[in-house]
Amino acid sequence: MFKKDFMWGTATAAYQIEGASHEDGRGLSVWDVFCEDGKVYAGHTGDTACDHYHRFTEDVALMKELGINSYRFSLSWPRIIPNGTGEINQKGIDFYNALIDELIKNNITPIITLFHWDYPYELEKKGGWRNRESSDWFAEYAEAVFKNFSDRVKYFVTLNEPQCFIGQGYAQGIHAPGLICSNRDIVTMAHNVMLAHGKAVIKLREIAPDCKIGYAPTASAAIPATDSEEDIEAARTSFFDIDMNNWTWNVSWWSDPIMLGRYPEETKAFKKLGKYLPESYKEDLNIISQPIDFYCQNIYNGARFKQGKNGPEWVPNSINMPLTNCNWPVVPESLYWGPKFLYERYKKPIIISENGMAGYDAISLDGEVHDADRIDFIHKYLLELEKAVDEGIEIDGYMYWSLMDNFEWSKGFSVRFGLVHIDYITQKRTPKDSFHWYKNVIKTGGKALHEISK
Repeated sequence: MFKKDFMWGTATAAYQIEGASHEDGRGLSVWDVFCEDGKVYAGHTGDTACDHYHRFTEDVALMKELGINSYRFSLSWPRIIPNGTGEINQKGIDFYNALIDELIKNNITPIITLFHWDYPYELEKKGGWRNRESSDWFAEYAEAVFKNFSDRVKYFVTLNEPQCFIGQGYAQGIHAPGLICSNRDIVTMAHNVMLAHGKAVIKLREIAPDCKIGYAPTASAAIPATDSEEDIEAARTSFFDIDMNNWTWNVSWWSDPIMLGRYPEETKAFKKLGKYLPESYKEDLNIISQPIDFYCQNIYNGARFKQGKNGPEWVPNSINMPLTNCNWPVVPESLYWGPKFLYERYKKPIIISENGMAGYDAISLDGEVHDADRIDFIHKYLLELEKAVDEGIEIDGYMYWSLMDNFEWSKGFSVRFGLVHIDYITQKRTPKDSFHWYKNVIKTGGKALHEISK
């Protein structure tokens, strides 16, 4: 059973919903430039997105109707500091102050993510995350955020999914800024990202010690193929291992330094990649591992593992495995085994900071959006999360991704994750069936999960 003060919420990100990308003094981000070059599906851009910048009061009213008590959203670094460092843009501060005040007026707890991928272009020109000074740039930005908003905002998250903004932006080149870098550079960037996190935590403790701060990496959960102890251990081992074929997509490299104060030196990957760390990395770990208050994880799916003759073996998905519109497998057990393994290892309260699905959503003849597949998805996943709660795993909240359909990065507007349908031409908002279903789940504190609609 979910606790009475459980955080029922939704999540969004600045570049994906705000629009107004060239208004009121906002600087360029790497995503603005990436989109300019036509590197996103069908030439889509976030220039207008969901026009949240101008319609945030309407969107907060929808949040109130939904009944969420928490809302996780990110700030646009180049909207607040257009050049990444230096002069602060007061109009950017004013926008977020108005949004925060509107949320509080409607009894919705704001959870601010400092960085969700829209890196200032002016800093990218200086080397971005490859430049060791990037951690100081981020600390300067964090300081501005804390000084302006921590009087009302009590929950902050430093970074969202470094596996993606580094792995897909600099290793695979499919996200902004679209580069394919060497392992040497990627290890450097990963280290600087975590150093930035640590410096931001220090700033918060100095400026607003009454506030709480966390970190939001992502992963595909590892699921045991059976309930045998051997398969459970195989899944646990696989969850924290690092596959050199796609080494940026893992848990331990991005979380062990922050949560445990050490790199995963026991892995084969460290033996190949550790040589690229700076000479000062062990001293840096004192900053990187500054204690945080909660640990976030974005979990959408998972893979199954069994114990083989030579160690853990991946088990291929069943031919009957359902897929989302992104071709992601639907694996509800991810929200049981993922938090279970993470809590065992890191021993911090967990917030599921993202979970959701892309569906084939459209306005029906009756003017509504009937997304039964999304309802079924959330229902099954939340039942698994409740199972984890009932076993004593400390789960503080669940943020559905996303409040509304939005700009989904390299996929543009071609996939829809939202509880609210967005007509991107008229900007009309239409709550989907899943919106009303989730509203009832929240209203009943999760008890409605045990009712099956016929």
